[in-house]
Amino acid sequence: MSSSYTNVGSLPLGVAILAILIGIFGAFFLIVGLLYFIGIILLDSAFVFGIGLVGGLLLLIIGIVLLVVASGLWNQELWALALSLIVLILLLVGDAISGRLVTIEALILVLLIIYLIAVRRHFD
Repeated sequence: MSSSYTNVGSLPLGVAILAILIGIFGAFFLIVGLLYFIGIILLDSAFVFGIGLVGGLLLLIIGIVLLVVASGLWNQELWALALSLIVLILLLVGDAISGRLVTIEALILVLLIIYLIAVRRHFD
C-alpha cells in the first residue's frame, strides 16, 4: 500500500514543550475569562477589577486561540507552525519598535523562530 504522505518523524521535544506551555497559558486565560464573567454575574456589575465585558471576552478569545494553536502544534499541523512563527515575528518587531531588541526576551524569540524553522519538516 503506497501513500503520498511520508511521516518524517515523531513530535520534536521542543515543539512538545512549546505546545504544552502554550496550552497552559491558553487554559489560564480561558479560566480567568470564565471566572471574570462569573464575577460579573455574581456582582451584578459590568466592570470587575476595572475590566469591562470586552476585556473579559478578549480573555476568553485569547484562551481559545492559544488552546487551538497548542493542539495544532501537538498534532504537527502546518497552519499552527505558520501562526506561531507569525506571532513570534510580530513580537520581535514590537520589541524592535520599542527599542528593546537587545534583551533576553528578544533572544528567546529569535531562538524560537530559528528552532521552529529548523523543525518545519516535521509538520504536514
